[in-house]
Amino acid sequence: MKNMQQIEWIDGGVCAPAGFKASGVHCGIRRNRTKADLALIVSDVSATAAAVYTQNLVKGAPIAVTKKNLKNGTAQAMICNSGNANTCNADGEEKALEMCTLVEKHMGIGAGEVIVASTGVIGQPLPMEPIRNGMENLVSSLSYEGSDMAAQAIMTTDVKKKELAVSFELAGKTCRMGGICKGSGMIHPNMATMLVFLTTDAAVSSEMLQLALRRTVDDTFNMISVDGDTSTNDMVSVMANGLAANETIICENADFDVFCTALKTLCTALSRMIAADGEGATKLLTCTVKGARNVQDAKVLAKSVISSSLTKAAMFGADANWGRVLCALGYAGVQADVEKISVSFASQAGKVDVCENGRGIDFSEEIAKQVLTCDSVEILVDMHDGAGEATAWGCDLTYDYVKINGDYRT
Repeated sequence: MKNMQQIEWIDGGVCAPAGFKASGVHCGIRRNRTKADLALIVSDVSATAAAVYTQNLVKGAPIAVTKKNLKNGTAQAMICNSGNANTCNADGEEKALEMCTLVEKHMGIGAGEVIVASTGVIGQPLPMEPIRNGMENLVSSLSYEGSDMAAQAIMTTDVKKKELAVSFELAGKTCRMGGICKGSGMIHPNMATMLVFLTTDAAVSSEMLQLALRRTVDDTFNMISVDGDTSTNDMVSVMANGLAANETIICENADFDVFCTALKTLCTALSRMIAADGEGATKLLTCTVKGARNVQDAKVLAKSVISSSLTKAAMFGADANWGRVLCALGYAGVQADVEKISVSFASQAGKVDVCENGRGIDFSEEIAKQVLTCDSVEILVDMHDGAGEATAWGCDLTYDYVKINGDYRT
């Protein structure tokens, strides 16, 4: 089903765009042999590329190497391991660079044309022997239908793999865009989120690709919070190989607007998938704030609500404790008239108003329980103070979150 911008959901993930192959294998970084732990995405031709990175001062070594490699705005491959973050290690950059060099050795693609990423445990040396030994199998497994295996290979505590794709038209040319991502815990980004790899066959200059990515990330991945922890390895990257043969987008025009709409559509859906798959989560939480003084205030307020541990715990217990929502709005650091705020909860079971003018109102606890028991719950806030509106995504806080993170390293 298409919208006004002719954005259509399609199959294929990162291999949906023309000229992209992918693969994922178990090479031995992870002890569990049933879990793939090394992924590769390759374009048939060199592509323009862009990325955004974590704002955590502690950064994974692969980020430093990828930043250097993308200085010229091009890339042709992406390699990522799971099971080890390659972070806070003296030889981290050396090993991240070797991963790029291994792609060059086995594929003939220059090491400087490789996006490299790692995810997993922090502070443990990355074993390179499994990666060296696994490269031949990884490369031989490359396929134009390989997105599924790549999506599985980047997972850590994720329960579900995350891959999507869309098609859209630019001046009569059909273009495609796909993405895979991982993210379940340690998610409170201020740039992008976790690891997200995007591909498109649209022709876009590296400058416009970076602009589109930055704008999209601010409204999508930066509006997620699972647990308030900003990861050291967060990165979202995109390669655009131009094989759709559209006129190259080099400035802000109608084609750029359509491209941005496709990118935002894809990234919004991936963001929701990450939030819904939060560690131990039983439900997706969506907080929409409207009536704020401006969009930036609305973003801060929505993110504050979705990040509130007390609110998240209340949602887990299907408890319509609207006071926790109001509390989160109050400490968000945004000037607001508390006596104007209204709050409602909604889901497929219906909607219940619980607060008006900053005060509680009578409502049916039984109906509220039904609304909050669903696996997707909306927290609707109206500030009645302007035209600013924003949406943030998160999940409930459950017993299993503590269990998962209590023994994550050991």
